[in-house]
Amino acid sequence: MTERAFKQVMRCANILAISGLAFALPISVSAQETKQNQKPIIIQTDTPREDGSRAFTEMEEELRAKRAIKSVEKEYQENLDRARDLSLLGASIVASFKQKNELNREDARKLEKVEKLAKGIRRAAGGSEDDVEMENPPRDLASALDMLGDVSKSLKEKVEKTPKHVISAAVIDEANVLLELVRIVRSLPPKV
Repeated sequence: MTERAFKQVMRCANILAISGLAFALPISVSAQETKQNQKPIIIQTDTPREDGSRAFTEMEEELRAKRAIKSVEKEYQENLDRARDLSLLGASIVASFKQKNELNREDARKLEKVEKLAKGIRRAAGGSEDDVEMENPPRDLASALDMLGDVSKSLKEKVEKTPKHVISAAVIDEANVLLELVRIVRSLPPKV
């Protein structure tokens, strides 16, 4: 490249640089003025209250409420499932006993499952782990198992009728009676 061509390229580069600055300067000034005129957005996430707790935004409160509703619905559905499973197990134990006139190992496992489900229902209904003494406890295995089948069915129906946000004393009492029946069945000899 000759010296003359080099000088021409340099002049074009200078002209482009100057014209670029001439256009960029007003845009930069305009952008700075716009930033100065805008109000800053302040998000207060950790605003302490008088009692020291943190204030929540409306959206956080709404999300918490939705989570709480889903949690209650899930717990209620789990309790319904427990009651249905318990009723089926109770009927299964009774049917097995009527066929064989004895409780085998499989029935003993089902009885443990009935106990676990009844405790879960009682806990979900707001009951405590109180032992209940029945007024007229069954004296033989056949009547105890018949009563267990009836109570498990009745408990299922009461759980299904109880609304989500209600603590039912009837459900708690029925679960306690069922747990007492399980204890009685275990104390009786497994054969008739």
